[in-house]
Amino acid sequence: MKSSRRNFIQSLGVVGAGLGISSETLAHAKDIKGTKPNSDDQQLFVGDNIAITNTEHGKVRGFILRGINTFLGIPYGADTSGKNRFMPPQKPSAWTEIKPTLWWGNSAPQIMEKRYANTYASFVDHWNYDDVSEDCLKINVWTPALDAQKRPVLVWLHGGGFVNGNAIEQDGYHGENISRLGNIVFCSLNHRLGALGYSHLKAAGGHPASGNVGNLDMVLALEWVKNNIVNFGGDPNNVTIMGQSGGGSKVTTLMNMPSAKGLFHKAVVLSGGSLTGVNKEYAEKLGQKVMEEAGLKNGEIEKLQQIPWREYIDIADRSVVKMSEEAKRLNIARGGFSPVADGEYMNGGAFFADSNHFSADVPVIICSTFNEQSPSRTDAKLEGITLAEVEEKIKPRFGQKSSEIVEAYAKNFPKARPVEIWSMILSNRKNAVAIADAKVSQKKAPVYLAWFGWQPPLFDGRMRAFHCDDICFWFYNTDLMLTHTGGGKRPRALSEKMSKSLLSFIKTSNPNGGGLPTWKPYTTQNGETMILDDNSVLANNPDGEARKSLA
Repeated sequence: MKSSRRNFIQSLGVVGAGLGISSETLAHAKDIKGTKPNSDDQQLFVGDNIAITNTEHGKVRGFILRGINTFLGIPYGADTSGKNRFMPPQKPSAWTEIKPTLWWGNSAPQIMEKRYANTYASFVDHWNYDDVSEDCLKINVWTPALDAQKRPVLVWLHGGGFVNGNAIEQDGYHGENISRLGNIVFCSLNHRLGALGYSHLKAAGGHPASGNVGNLDMVLALEWVKNNIVNFGGDPNNVTIMGQSGGGSKVTTLMNMPSAKGLFHKAVVLSGGSLTGVNKEYAEKLGQKVMEEAGLKNGEIEKLQQIPWREYIDIADRSVVKMSEEAKRLNIARGGFSPVADGEYMNGGAFFADSNHFSADVPVIICSTFNEQSPSRTDAKLEGITLAEVEEKIKPRFGQKSSEIVEAYAKNFPKARPVEIWSMILSNRKNAVAIADAKVSQKKAPVYLAWFGWQPPLFDGRMRAFHCDDICFWFYNTDLMLTHTGGGKRPRALSEKMSKSLLSFIKTSNPNGGGLPTWKPYTTQNGETMILDDNSVLANNPDGEARKSLA
C-alpha cells in the first residue's frame, strides 16, 4: 500500500506548478517563524518550530507547503477497537508532547484484497489507500495561516457508499488549492464504515446507537471542528459540510441527526444523497442474524467485539446474503450496513419533512453529473449501439417501461447519440431532484441545483461526465487530477468558476459572483438547474420530459 505515499510526494512538486501558482503568490505567504519563501523559491517547510498549534487534546505539528499550513492525521477520536467497537465514539486521550501530524491517518476497516484489480478504475480514479485499522478517527486540516482571522471552514466527507474509501482516496480530495484560492480552512476525515460502523445490535443486546456509530464519528469530528478550528484560523460558526456519492448521503443523514444540530451551517451534496435511513426492522433483524452467524447468543456483544475486524466483516457480509428475502419483503432495494432510521439517533421518517427541523435553515447545493455511468468508456464497440439495443440493455432495471423511457429521453435530447441516451438514463437525476424538492419544501433556506456535463478528452471521448469527475473542479484541482480532466486551460477555466462559486456559497450562502451565469435558487415549479460546462447556462427543468418517464 505504497501508492498514496508516492502520489503525495509527487503532489508536493506538481500541485502549485500545475495550477500556475507564481513565485509572487508564494511570496505573499505568511512569514511564520522563518517560513517565508526564500530566494531559492523553497516551497516546503518542516521542522521543530514550524506549523505548531494547539488542540483541546494537545499540541500538533504539521508542515507548510506553498504557504498552506497542513496537518494530517490529527486524532479526533479514540481507537474504536475492542470495548469501543459498536459504541459511540470517545474523545482521544490527551498527549503532552507535540504530536507530529505529517501523514494521513489509518483508513477505516474495509476489504482491501484486489482493491487495484481493475486496471482502468485504478488508473482513472488514482486510488490512494494506506494502512487499515480500527484506530481510524483522524482529521486533516489545510489552512492559510494559524491566526485569529476566523476563515470559513469546509469539511469534506468522502464517498464509498458507507462501506469503502478514505479522506485521500483521490488526489482531487486535497485541500491545498481551494484553501489558498478562497482563504478558507479545509478539513477531511476518516470514520467507521460498513458493518463496523452500522451494525444495529440493539435488539441483540448491543448499544442503542450501534446502527449509527459511523455517523456519530462524523458528529464527533464536527464537534472537534467547533472546539478546535479557531486554533487553525477557522470560524466554528461558519462550517459547510460537503460530500460526493456515499459522502452525499453522509451529508443528508447528518442533516437529519439531532446530535449534529448547530455543528454546520451550509451543505453541498454531489452525486448522492438519501431521503431516509435504513429500515429499522430490517436493521435489527440483520443485527440478530450477525450474532447467529457468529455463533453467539443475544447479549454476547463482548465476544463480538473481540473477533478480528476482517473476520467480522466476512460474518456480516454472509448475514446480508442470508437476509436477502427479508429485504425483499420490506421492499429494501439495497440491504446492508448504512445509517439506520432508528428514530433516536437519526430521524425515523422521511428526511426534510419537518419545516421546524434544524436542517430547514441550512442552504444547500445539490449537483449530479450527466453520465454517472458511461458504459462505453472501456468498450469502444458500444459507441455504435442502437436505440433498440439500448431498450434491451436497460430492461433488467426498468422492465416493460424501457421502450417508453428510451423514447422520452431521445425526444428530450434529440442531438444525443444512442450510447449517450443509454448513459443518461442510467445516470438520471431522479434522486437529485427528489432531494431538492424535499429540501425546498421546508421553505426556510435556498436550494441551488446543478448538473455537471463537462466531457473529458480522454479514452477517445468515451469517459463523458462520469461519477466523481466534478469533485476536482469544485476544489480547483483539475491539474492535480489529470486522469479525470487531462489537465490544461480548458478544465481549469470551468474549475475556477465552479470553485469560486462554491467559495461564495461557503462565505455568503449564495453561489453567485464566482463567474457562472446568474444562479437562481431551485423551485419545484421551474426546476432551475445550472448546467456546468465550458459554456455554463441556467436552464429550467432541462430533462423534465425525459424524467417523467421514470415515474
